[in-house]
Amino acid sequence: MSVTNDQQSRELVFAALADQVRRQILDTLASHGECSAGFISDQISSVGRTTVSTHLKALKMSGVVVERRAGRHRYFSIDPAGPANDALQFLQGVLERALGAGEATGDAPAPDIREDEAKARRQA
Repeated sequence: MSVTNDQQSRELVFAALADQVRRQILDTLASHGECSAGFISDQISSVGRTTVSTHLKALKMSGVVVERRAGRHRYFSIDPAGPANDALQFLQGVLERALGAGEATGDAPAPDIREDEAKARRQA
């Protein structure tokens, strides 16, 4: 079975998102837009600056985050058109098919239960 570039990109994205600190970094970038590495480090108190830098590098290599350099400063932002978007489209398709299959068999939980479960997973 051959692996396409899209599949490889998706795997990198999912691997990048598997780490809680990386998800915290993405949450910071989503809330504040483009941020310096120092600002991101200040927002994440559970690890030090070196660890945040390592995670930023992994996010950049996966294509989820882009870097802009200005002098000696580095600024990071989420790349909405990058591989993360492809992974999101994949997940959306999977969830839509699952919901459709559940509705077809009458096994779909009430919509408010799915929303509560999704919120709980995002907060975890």
